[in-house]
Amino acid sequence: MASKLDALNRWVDEVTRLTQPDRVHWCDGSDAEYQALLELMLDTGDLIELNPSTHPNCYLHRSSPSDVARVEHLTFVCSQDAEDAGPNNHWMAPDEAHAKIDALFAGCMRGRTLYVIPYCMGPIDSPIARCGVEITDSPYVVANMRIMTRMGQKALERIERDGSFVKGLHSTGDLDPARRFIMHFPEELTIKSIGSGYGGNALLGKKCHALRIASWQARQEGWLAEHMLILGIENPQGEVFYVAAAFPSACGKTNLAMLIPPKAYPGWKVWTVGDDICWMQPGADGRLWAINPEAGFFGVAPGTGAKTNPNALAMLDHDTIFTNVAVTADLQPWWEGKGEGKPVTDWQGRDFDPANGPAAHPNSRFTVSARQCASWTPRAEDPQGVPISAIIFGGRRESLVPLVFESRDWTHGVLVGAAMGSETTAAATGAVGVLRRDSMAMKPFCGYNFGDYFKHWLSFDRPGTQLPKIFHVNWFRKGQDGKFMWPGFGDNMRVLEWIIERCRGRAGAQETPIGNLPRRSDLNLAGLEIPAADMDQLLTVDRDGWAREYTGIGEYLDSFGQRTPEALRREHARTLSALTQPEMPPAKVAAG
Repeated sequence: MASKLDALNRWVDEVTRLTQPDRVHWCDGSDAEYQALLELMLDTGDLIELNPSTHPNCYLHRSSPSDVARVEHLTFVCSQDAEDAGPNNHWMAPDEAHAKIDALFAGCMRGRTLYVIPYCMGPIDSPIARCGVEITDSPYVVANMRIMTRMGQKALERIERDGSFVKGLHSTGDLDPARRFIMHFPEELTIKSIGSGYGGNALLGKKCHALRIASWQARQEGWLAEHMLILGIENPQGEVFYVAAAFPSACGKTNLAMLIPPKAYPGWKVWTVGDDICWMQPGADGRLWAINPEAGFFGVAPGTGAKTNPNALAMLDHDTIFTNVAVTADLQPWWEGKGEGKPVTDWQGRDFDPANGPAAHPNSRFTVSARQCASWTPRAEDPQGVPISAIIFGGRRESLVPLVFESRDWTHGVLVGAAMGSETTAAATGAVGVLRRDSMAMKPFCGYNFGDYFKHWLSFDRPGTQLPKIFHVNWFRKGQDGKFMWPGFGDNMRVLEWIIERCRGRAGAQETPIGNLPRRSDLNLAGLEIPAADMDQLLTVDRDGWAREYTGIGEYLDSFGQRTPEALRREHARTLSALTQPEMPPAKVAAG
């Protein structure tokens, strides 16, 4: 009787013949294996041990200076039909892509070990979870995958039960940017990546599997794979409400996921389920139930400090792998915004000189188990997931976009998510601060045509469902003095409370052409010293500015041609028409 692992064994044999490693190691995920990997990398210099007194079991990895972020221009979706990939992706024909990248894989592991990493995205026993196997020649990748996924023997056993898995082949190659590609073959559930050791390009369970391939799987199977945090909000009565929120990379997802309520919220708690990826599936009760497919955090270090995210800072003082941060004289990790210490060595290992730029790379990272977070909840391991009450979209916008608004209904909410725009950050290569459309924060991660993706989102609105309400937030509005108008961080709890109370039918709002906005009286502003004029600006709709915005949104939707759903075009036309009508006094809408 053939084993369900025969296909896996055959694939490992094929890759071994292609890449020609000196040895093959099947990872079991054990503590002993992890320690051996750390010792190996300490011997080779791939890791540097940090101060064992202040940061026990913490290590620093420095990547090549040309390998520090996602490379979207070298990332391809290789579906059979170019239209299925869509204009939101770079496309290459599968046969051409396989030939091009396999030529680079030929013999690339000579002198190296080939590691076979069975892993599960999500709790091992969750019906929402999916498995994969990554083959790599990077012990750094193995160590990170152990933290970020459920990796090893139990995952292999689930693969044998399921009889299916996503195949991921990775090699650092020679780290030449001219010989670097990240290829996705969604119809084959296959990923091939070469020439990079950086997180999102090399930890194939993360963006490659959990978003690009999973989004394709999710459309086929009737669920959603999204670039979203998941958090629980517990009120003083002990009731917990879960929300999912989509922001582009480096726009505050981790900070929000680990938020500590301000003093104005005694008895309130925030529980962290996940900070980056959310898989949602309709439940028997009509609600969307969500899991975090990851087991760890691969967070941006700069800006993480005692003021911005004390929960994150506290979890990084043991058992953490840091990538491209600076170090102090006594070998403690350091980055801009940490708030203590002084760097002596920068992220490239040079004596720190401000003339060379920041001490830590702007996209430097930490990899740490989610269980080390003080706000982590055991519900993150619940196989059923958690029920989602609200979905929040947001981006980095210095002007125009209000602090928060609520969509009119699910279709309008899908339009709000599709229309998202954000100013770019250091998480991707290229210019910083440029406005680009980033639908649902999935621009770099959706594994198929955005027009089909919008249609898939719309398909969840059917009889018998209890879909989450959809909101949009903007923590990054600036005044004429160039300073942020909203304090953000813990005070974002004030916005979350309004969102939850809207979901419960208990909070008021005013109706505007772009959605329902709170009035100042609808928000708990106790203890905040924000001028009334600034709050008014944060909660006002600039109709002329939004009319121009919606003209641009229409052009964006048109870029997907006939695949853009008609329902979305109608909703867009409806909103644009409302913005260009003579202004009426804002109408109060009923709570909820």
